Amino acid sequence: VESSRTRMRSAVSVREGQGVVLLCGTPPRAGDLSFAWIFNEYPSFVQEDSRRFVSQETGHLYIAKVEPSDVGNYSCVVTSRASRSPVLGSPTPLVLRTDGVMGEYEPKIEVQFPETLAAAKGSTVKLECFALGNPVPQINWRRTDGLPFPSKIKLRKSNGMIEIPNFQQEDAGLYECITENSRGKNIARGRLTYYAKPHWVQPIQDVEVAVEDTLYWDCRASGKPKPSYRWLRNGEQLAIEGRIQIENGALTISNLNLTDSGRYQCIAENKHGVISSSAELRVVASAPDFSKSPMKKLIQVQIGSTVDFECKPKAFPKAKCSWKKGGEQLQENERISLLKDGGLRVANVTKGDAGTYTCLATNQFGTARGSTSLVVTEPTRITLAPSNLDVTVGESVVLPCQVQHDPLLDISFTWYFNGSRTDLQRDASHFEKVGGSASGDLMIRNIQLKHSGKYVCMVKTEVDSVASAADLIVRGSPGPPEHVRVDEITDTTAQISWQEGTDNHSPVTTYTIQARTPFSVGWQRATTVPDVIDGRTFTSTVVDLNPWVEYEFRVVATNKIGGGEPSLPSEKVRTEEAVPEIPPSEVSGGGGSRSELVITWDPVPEELQNGEGFGYVVAFRPSGTSTWIQTVVTSPDTPRYVFRNESILPFSPYEVKVGVYNNKGEGPFSAVATVFSAEEEPSTAPSGVSATSLSSSAIQVSWTAIPWKMSNGRLLGYEVRYWNKGQKEESSSRVKAAGNETSIKITGLRSNLDYYTAVRAYNSAGAGPFSATVNATTKKPPPSQPPGNVVWNVTDSRVVLSWEEVRAMDNESEVTGYKVLYRTSGQGGVEVLSTAGTTAELWLRLQDDYLIEVRATTEGGDGSSSQQILIPRLASMDARGSGPSVLTIFSVSSFLATIFSLTLNSVL
Repeated sequence: VESSRTRMRSAVSVREGQGVVLLCGTPPRAGDLSFAWIFNEYPSFVQEDSRRFVSQETGHLYIAKVEPSDVGNYSCVVTSRASRSPVLGSPTPLVLRTDGVMGEYEPKIEVQFPETLAAAKGSTVKLECFALGNPVPQINWRRTDGLPFPSKIKLRKSNGMIEIPNFQQEDAGLYECITENSRGKNIARGRLTYYAKPHWVQPIQDVEVAVEDTLYWDCRASGKPKPSYRWLRNGEQLAIEGRIQIENGALTISNLNLTDSGRYQCIAENKHGVISSSAELRVVASAPDFSKSPMKKLIQVQIGSTVDFECKPKAFPKAKCSWKKGGEQLQENERISLLKDGGLRVANVTKGDAGTYTCLATNQFGTARGSTSLVVTEPTRITLAPSNLDVTVGESVVLPCQVQHDPLLDISFTWYFNGSRTDLQRDASHFEKVGGSASGDLMIRNIQLKHSGKYVCMVKTEVDSVASAADLIVRGSPGPPEHVRVDEITDTTAQISWQEGTDNHSPVTTYTIQARTPFSVGWQRATTVPDVIDGRTFTSTVVDLNPWVEYEFRVVATNKIGGGEPSLPSEKVRTEEAVPEIPPSEVSGGGGSRSELVITWDPVPEELQNGEGFGYVVAFRPSGTSTWIQTVVTSPDTPRYVFRNESILPFSPYEVKVGVYNNKGEGPFSAVATVFSAEEEPSTAPSGVSATSLSSSAIQVSWTAIPWKMSNGRLLGYEVRYWNKGQKEESSSRVKAAGNETSIKITGLRSNLDYYTAVRAYNSAGAGPFSATVNATTKKPPPSQPPGNVVWNVTDSRVVLSWEEVRAMDNESEVTGYKVLYRTSGQGGVEVLSTAGTTAELWLRLQDDYLIEVRATTEGGDGSSSQQILIPRLASMDARGSGPSVLTIFSVSSFLATIFSLTLNSVL
């Protein structure tokens, strides 16, 4: 901030409550300035309000009513809006006098606007008004004529300034500033006048005019006051004389000659400004010339129409035109008219009007000719037009459009649907043009509801066009009903209402209501009253609903075309609660531990519980008694109840039934069922238990059945446990046998090992005591060596086999004999021949191939099988062989039988 402080200005001494004006002093620079005041030190600026005001006109600080807080030094800051460099003035001290306080007084206006102020159009006008006074005066503004302020006018600085942006004619007038306090009021008045510099409304532009014609050059400007006009030609004032006139700014020059050409200026001015517009005037003279505006070479029209021939050559002055057809001069008559612009009109054209028409254009500078050929054609007529149709969705139709037209003309067909052109390529899945060149038939395939509407066939040639329209009504199944809602709900019924949807040009015959719950599989048809809802009914009662279930409803409309789309679902609603009506099913029971009565049932589904607080009432009594014992099960998902009491006898019959209840009350009981109490586990162990070794991997355990009465329940069977010598009894394995069996074969054991076993009976209550332990030793395993060197020979149907003896190792069972297993290669049943020696004799049907293998037999089971031997069906009486190989005397094709890999397990 540039400072001009050289010395402290004289102090201003005032009483408290008095008004004061602090002068800013002469501004250091002229120009567009803004003012502010600093209180004591920068940057503490004086804040303007209803008591303090800084005038942007004078720069002074006005304090309407001094208060003790105002005491201090005040400095004026002046800023040039152009340079934006502020200058700080010398400080002025403000002090309070000590000789009393100023009393109240009426407003004294110190800042006011001029009595008359001219404002330019579009400018922003700011009027200031401020008064001293005690109490602090209020300031208001108004127009003297009483008109309200428009919304653009803003009051600023606690009403100390009024701002009028974009000043217009209607803003001019007398304005008043009213200052008022409890001691009185004062008014300042001033008039705003409107002015506007000239502004072009119609400037002049370059113009070209024929010699001897008249020029009219309009030149108009707006302004306040109204502008005056003057004209210059080539920079010199234009003199007004006989053929040159100026009226309201417009210049008129009649009977132009070539010397009138030049640069012209129109000047509009008022006391607020001057504007000018310049343009070139060219006065021209030339003979007629068709080169820039030639006549049409050819015009085609149809019989009976009207045709206009243009003849507009470039000519200065304008040419006079005459017309010929061929060599014959044309005269006006009832069909032929010579137009003012030089053109020719022929009405009600006939075939005889065809030919060449020539325009002869003439002015004082010369003559020119132009010609146009006229071709007259037959009119185009639609011979087979489309007709109104009524179709059903999915059908296909053809809209005919066939025409008769002049063969000289090309023809085109265009179809419009509901006012829009049909794009046959984009809509090719439905629309196709069919027929020949003189046909525009439209085929519509697989018609949909969207295809209903007006179809127009437009036929065009170069000279005419014709059209024909037809309405197509497409009938389909109804659209979805709307606004489905539930008006009333009870425990088993719902009152449903809806509004009709679109019937798609086929009246609705019936409505169907569908319902959905969280427990249903999708939407199900609901039972309604009435059962059949006709198409004029929009409300119905749904019945047979389940209480306390959340439902949604929707409506489907049907017409003679079929069923339509379903409506949107209604809001979800829950039926009211009711006493449950369905007892549990499958009431049964039995089993359990000693002194227990187990009762079971299938829980009632949630949708049948009819309300909150659902549970079961379980009732039971010993068969033959009259008093029911009842208990309550509160969980709706519980499927059983167990009654425990030491007085319950084993396997005693009880009558049981299960009922239902909820918060609304008790429902029915199930049918009475007979359930037996828990059985008593067996008390005795099986006797006569023995164990016998069967092979190297199996033993047989046998026992005597325990005595059992049906009154004790049902004996389910026996449990056999077993373990070998190296195992602990606690880790034994177990197998079970049915109640009517007294032996069991235990397999999968290890060979040549002691096994211990014990047996006990069991039923649903549990198992009884084990029998005494018995043991058996599994056999040694059979030899691992298979019979070797198997030799065979065939005589007729007799096959003789021999093989080498199998010798057992010390840890293997001794060989007790051999098994010969044989079967046809067609995979028939296996036959077995046992023999004590190393030879065997078989009688076979040699019409089949045979597969043969040999095994050793021992107490520990069968040993390994020899390799399979194939005896072919073509074997002769002299055939023989060894091992799996065959004699070379047979052809290779004889042995293309399927090769079987036959293991011991598959044979057994």
